[in-house]
Amino acid sequence: MLFRLSLVAPAFALAVTACASAPAASPVSAFEAALQPLCGQAFEGRIVTTDSQDDLWRTERLVMHVRGCEPGLVEIPLHVGENRSRTWVLMQVGEAWELRHDHRHEDGEPDVLTMYGGFAVTPPDALRQEFPADEATKALFDAEGIPVSKANVWAVEIDPSANFFAYELKRPERFLRVEFDTTRPVAPPPAPWGWPPLN
Repeated sequence: MLFRLSLVAPAFALAVTACASAPAASPVSAFEAALQPLCGQAFEGRIVTTDSQDDLWRTERLVMHVRGCEPGLVEIPLHVGENRSRTWVLMQVGEAWELRHDHRHEDGEPDVLTMYGGFAVTPPDALRQEFPADEATKALFDAEGIPVSKANVWAVEIDPSANFFAYELKRPERFLRVEFDTTRPVAPPPAPWGWPPLN
């Protein structure tokens, strides 16, 4: 299982392996084409939903960095204040997009909850990709005593006409949506924990 392997190998190596075994579809999907102009840039975001569980995040600066862009592989760290533990990894496997959440500790070691996510149930060209938790992720959440998260559906949305990138987490009685203004790049943040610095 992908996230189990990630406990002993860097997530970026896994992502490259996954892409090597299942090359991205050609031509480039509309979703990937919409992401490409953002490559190398960072953007500040804000929470637009009202769930009280996210109140702590509202007090922090949220910055996403479209750090890695290869065919069929996009790596996007999310910085929450000084916390650099989170990276979204988007991979195209065959014709489907896959989302994984790479979580690291400050020393670079993987968190016990890492590489969870799922495969998109939306067409690869859709500018909004939705990812229900897959069976491996559900088993991980069960093992860690958080079965409520088995109902998670994540979404990544990009709208070039409205100039935003959005990330969502949704399940019954839980909804987080963060929107990033892609018209106003900010200085790229440091490397996420456990990832090498960019040259």
